[in-house]
Amino acid sequence: MSGGVDSSVAAALLVSQGYEVIGMMLRLWSEPGGESSNRCCTPDAMALARRVAARLDIPFYAIDAQEIFNQTVVQFFLNGYAQGITPNPCLVCNRQIRWDFLLKRALALGAQFLATGHYVRLHRDGNGKLQILRALDQSKDQSYILHVLGQEQLAHALFPLGEFTKPQVRQLAREFDLPMAERSESQDLCFLGNGDTRGFLERNIPQVKNPGPILNRKGEILGEHKGLAFYTIGQRKGLGITAPLPLYVLEKDLLQNSLIIGTQEELGWNELLAAGVNWISGEPPAGPFRAQVKIRYKSLEAPAIVTPLDQGQVYVKFDYPLRDITPGQAAVFYAGEFCLGGGIIKNNQPQ
Repeated sequence: MSGGVDSSVAAALLVSQGYEVIGMMLRLWSEPGGESSNRCCTPDAMALARRVAARLDIPFYAIDAQEIFNQTVVQFFLNGYAQGITPNPCLVCNRQIRWDFLLKRALALGAQFLATGHYVRLHRDGNGKLQILRALDQSKDQSYILHVLGQEQLAHALFPLGEFTKPQVRQLAREFDLPMAERSESQDLCFLGNGDTRGFLERNIPQVKNPGPILNRKGEILGEHKGLAFYTIGQRKGLGITAPLPLYVLEKDLLQNSLIIGTQEELGWNELLAAGVNWISGEPPAGPFRAQVKIRYKSLEAPAIVTPLDQGQVYVKFDYPLRDITPGQAAVFYAGEFCLGGGIIKNNQPQ
């Protein structure tokens, strides 16, 4: 429970369905001096979660996860930017914090399931394998960030909101008389507080402030960047360059500490290599297959051929170039409504 409308309604639905429910809230790390800024566990959010638990007449526990969250999620985030990629810490949080650290504590309390307010659905196929399906509300579907789960975690998972739209969930919050029915949502990373990624990086890894040349494809110097960590593939704003046509970040040359930019026509690749692939079924497909592939949480799916490789890697060849294939983000594979799995993009131009 986070004090938000989704997890609160999920708890209320389970109580109404006859489950014995225990509320658990994670206390996550924030920068020293900003302990009240982590939006997942601010004092106000914790007070709301406690009020919901009292309203539902269920036990409530705050679980201290500050140290492990810092060591895994925050350090993963910082290490990624230090290496010039654009990491997605929510994937690590779901794999190692929610569905490992928190799940183990839930099971230790005697629970059979860990339920969350994520918008996805579960289905068991004819062979008894659990599958993740997109949420009924496509605009809220969160299967992208849950592709990291496997059969062991899904056997203990409940997602009560998968069959509802967001407006329906807010209406349920009103019907359950929950205090946060109208509470707004934040899209920022929880531990950034005010969403200032650049400031967070400068304070925690000052070496990322390493200026270098901005080049075009011809190698001509067009300006100076302020540090590769502050730019991402496809970025247009904030380049500090005046040109007759809009210019975009095409790639980062880490060895030369240079930022390569170009026109929209130059932007885009039709292939990628992903590693650390998780197959939700527990087994990789026997050979190449067609799929719809998402390369960012908010991106549209794109048709492609996915070829499993050795050592947990895949090669993805798209039917057409995509403009924002970004190392560090996840490539997630779909067959219709079913999420098959995914991995971390290592390269947008495999050799």
